[in-house]
Amino acid sequence: MSWKTTLYNYVHSRNQTDIDYSIEPMLPFVGDASFLETQAKRLERLKQSDWMRGLTPVKHETRLSVSSVSEQRGRIIADIKLMRTIVGDIRHTPHEEQRIEKERLTLTADEGDYRIESVELLDHEDTLRLRHLEAGGLMEADDTFTAVDLMRAPSVPYLNYNVLPQFQYAAPRAPYNRVAAARYADRWWDKGNPAYLTFEVDCSNYVSQCLFAGGAPMNYTGKRNAGWWYKGRVGGQELWSYSWAVADSLQFYLLTSRSGLRAREVERAEELELGDVISYDWDGTSGFKHSTIVTAKDANGMPLVNAHTVSSKHRYWSYTDSPAYTDRTRYRFLHIVDM
Repeated sequence: MSWKTTLYNYVHSRNQTDIDYSIEPMLPFVGDASFLETQAKRLERLKQSDWMRGLTPVKHETRLSVSSVSEQRGRIIADIKLMRTIVGDIRHTPHEEQRIEKERLTLTADEGDYRIESVELLDHEDTLRLRHLEAGGLMEADDTFTAVDLMRAPSVPYLNYNVLPQFQYAAPRAPYNRVAAARYADRWWDKGNPAYLTFEVDCSNYVSQCLFAGGAPMNYTGKRNAGWWYKGRVGGQELWSYSWAVADSLQFYLLTSRSGLRAREVERAEELELGDVISYDWDGTSGFKHSTIVTAKDANGMPLVNAHTVSSKHRYWSYTDSPAYTDRTRYRFLHIVDM
């Protein structure tokens, strides 16, 4: 069996595991005990979530593309992209979500056949961290900002029309267009809009773009730790506020903004509407590290969300099927207030 055949068998087995809620289909092809254990726990959570939702899986389809291949010490190292379509039925109502997952597989020859020795996830639903590129330079993607006071409550918003002339004549109190925000989210869920920088951890940058597409006014202060703004590349550096691209900072800004773009926290996910935001603190203690935007509701009236980093469209809001999820995960449900 060639290594390419092993890859295709692996993809087929991955589809079947989510139908069966069992790792058994992967066992002939995967020898990574840690990965299999993680998947077994994920599938148990998925089974419980689907049961609570009344969801019956119908089929899972995956298109495989190989990004790169190299041979090292007799092993094949393959970076792959899995473009997954998940189809189910919720109380006789069709349900479909899409997702793009990137993995690095290490394959070794085993008596003439190839077997997957390790599976490494290349995308992580984690926060954009901040670091200094150089002394006196702007901050770029490492350290959590809350511990070193890199974000503070914003001042009253204003727009610098020299930077953003296209908004000079915009209505100052136009209502938030939830449909436009969701439409933008569906348009760009699987790729980066070339008008913006795409971050390695892109979830909050993507959500901010969606909010902006819905008519949320930028609060351009020119200061990294104040306002909510994106200016783009200037003089070889990307200029943006922490609140635009950092999950913990975005939710902080939404809840402390005094006018313009702001949100109020609600208690339950079902209270959210299109264009609202959910923030995720995976371990319940270290701050919010992921952001999603509500783009649809399922047959139970529960939010379905879009996200980047692990690019997702109409994914169930709870993320219990994410490797980042823990029993301590907490959420912040942010309802955008009309401006």
